[in-house]
Amino acid sequence: MITSVLVANRGEIACRIFRTCGELGIRTVAVYSDADANARHARVADAAVRLPGAAPADTYLAGDLIVKAAVASGADAVHPGYGFLSENADFARAVLDAGLVWIGPPPGAIEAMASKTRAKELMGLAPLGEVTEADLPVLVKAAAGGGGRGMRIVRRLEELDGALRSARAEAASAFGDGEVFVEPYIEHGRHVEVQILADTHGTVRALGTRDCSLQRRHQKVIEESPAPGLTDELTDELHALAVRAARAVDYVGAGTVEFLVAGDKAHFLEMNTRLQVEHPVTEAVFGIDLVAEQIRVAEGHALADDPPRARGHAVEARLYAEDPAHDWAPQTGTLHRFAVPEGVRLDTGFSDGDEIGVHYDAMLAKLVAHAPTRAGAVRKLAGALERATIHGPVTNRDLLVRSLRHEEFTSARSDTGFYDRHLTALTRATPDPHAPLAAALADAHGRSRFGGWRNVPSQPQVKRYAMAGEEIEVHYRHGRAGLEADGVRVVHADADLVVLEVDGVRRNFQVARYGDDVHVNATRLTALPRFPDPTAQHAPGSLLAPMPGTVVRVAEGLAVGAAVRAGEPLLWLEAMKMQHKISAPATGTLSALHAVPGRQVTVGALLAVVRETQGRGELRDRPQRTRSPKESHDHPPRNR
Repeated sequence: MITSVLVANRGEIACRIFRTCGELGIRTVAVYSDADANARHARVADAAVRLPGAAPADTYLAGDLIVKAAVASGADAVHPGYGFLSENADFARAVLDAGLVWIGPPPGAIEAMASKTRAKELMGLAPLGEVTEADLPVLVKAAAGGGGRGMRIVRRLEELDGALRSARAEAASAFGDGEVFVEPYIEHGRHVEVQILADTHGTVRALGTRDCSLQRRHQKVIEESPAPGLTDELTDELHALAVRAARAVDYVGAGTVEFLVAGDKAHFLEMNTRLQVEHPVTEAVFGIDLVAEQIRVAEGHALADDPPRARGHAVEARLYAEDPAHDWAPQTGTLHRFAVPEGVRLDTGFSDGDEIGVHYDAMLAKLVAHAPTRAGAVRKLAGALERATIHGPVTNRDLLVRSLRHEEFTSARSDTGFYDRHLTALTRATPDPHAPLAAALADAHGRSRFGGWRNVPSQPQVKRYAMAGEEIEVHYRHGRAGLEADGVRVVHADADLVVLEVDGVRRNFQVARYGDDVHVNATRLTALPRFPDPTAQHAPGSLLAPMPGTVVRVAEGLAVGAAVRAGEPLLWLEAMKMQHKISAPATGTLSALHAVPGRQVTVGALLAVVRETQGRGELRDRPQRTRSPKESHDHPPRNR
């Protein structure tokens, strides 16, 4: 019987596994990097072991250190979570060789299916060899791991070499394995998967379908179960193919078989030999705990004779610290306050006051809603997200709410091209126009009302805020009856709550301030000084880091004096396990270059300066350099 489990992972999945272990009376052990020294998963475990360093390769991908930590802490079992080493057969063997219980499939099954190239061969498929124009578009894909890392869509043949190179680098950084392959890219397919659960007694079960079609950068954003709109025949076929894949490798434990569905045809993608991020929707629909089932199977127990029955519909949304309106740029900083309404499930690795760093994935939490119908679950989840309190860096919360309420999603007609078609509309800023006034009135609470001069109208007070990329100036007065503003009636104002009556309707504004960051309900503002600091300006053409991260590469031949063209990739930053391309803001000459591979930079750090060319002759007369093909994720400089 398992009495103590070390989770070889971090963040929300570690916390989620700890929760089940606590319910089962199992002692928990965390591992943490230096960057995670105060992380929630390290705090809530019964014991925690430090992995020196911050980079994944030195910590959560260091299997030998994790096995030593398990032995030293007295754990008798290891759960890998997802990502990192969860699909690493050598790590599974090392755990077993140390005399520990491995809560996962046999190493042989991992080896057969964890490499997507070998999995395809096992299913009678094969990746593309020599790619020609006739094969386009194609998808470059990491053979190990998942989560959208190490994946690139290639639509032009001349982009292939660059895509292969950047995908290899990203895969090696995220998974410790740089192997990639190429397969046909199916436009506008649906991403549908089947949850598998198998024991050591020969039972293999397919626990329904999930639709994970809403994705950004090939990483899932919204998932649901069951997948809507599938015929009974197609559902049966998907279940049969998934069970076949599991039996082909003598699978044990929880796993997922993924497909692209186009029309009524299913195309096998891969088998993930681990728990999936989206497993909670299956748990909600089938009323089971998949982690508890994993532990029971690892202890040698058979699955229950009566398979669980599906009830209702569940939808999950992944909340990320990122800015979808600016090419999904990851965000960092303090998560001051995070709370969601009751009635939905919250899986998170963060608590109030935690820091969101640059070293790991940008996902803050998963919110899951379950209801008797799909429409009910979607409405419940959208409402919970809308009412959630999220004070800190920019998140994708608004995008999630709008996606869940988009007609294409509510009518179950979405596919993997959803954000390609609708991202601009979904990220269009619609801030509350009364939020700046509410912030100003809350800030003014308790200030002087000019005492004996009440018979003389006071001069308007002015406050300036940045909101949705614009500067807003608001005016208010200290009047006889309190604070006053034109066009609205101030019913109540204190430091935390402002009540305004607009056109006969009262509205409540909850206000919270953290330095210059102000949150008014779901609107985020930045308080601006009355007189801007002239020293904060940068030279025209300055490229400032749009996010904190590490400079991983500078374009070949790039040096001061080189001629560059607008949109040309100049350097690459790595942040939150993804590579992000920084391009020239204009055509001209590189007059300064401060980016050096290996250098860590903060938001707003000066990376380079491009002096814009006034006429074509200047650029033509300068020496040209070899340019790298377009690759990775393009980001505009933060300021110029």
